Amino acid sequence: MILKLKGIVKPYIQDQEAFDHLNEETDFINDLKVNSANLVDIVLDVEDEFDIEIDNESMEQMLNVKKAIEIIQTKLQ
Repeated sequence: MILKLKGIVKPYIQDQEAFDHLNEETDFINDLKVNSANLVDIVLDVEDEFDIEIDNESMEQMLNVKKAIEIIQTKLQ
């Protein structure tokens, strides 16, 4: 799951070093320097990749890798 997510976020990152050390605690905005517009792109790419729909409430919570994985897993059930 984390590898799929890593592939999705890669085009949007601004901090390669943080990306190289990506883990569950990695924050998309503070660590990877993803801007808010690109965060929306990531959510759309996640929806396409996993064939799920992410509501606004979940989208607002998808700020780090761990939370994104939790939301994806919940939506897949």
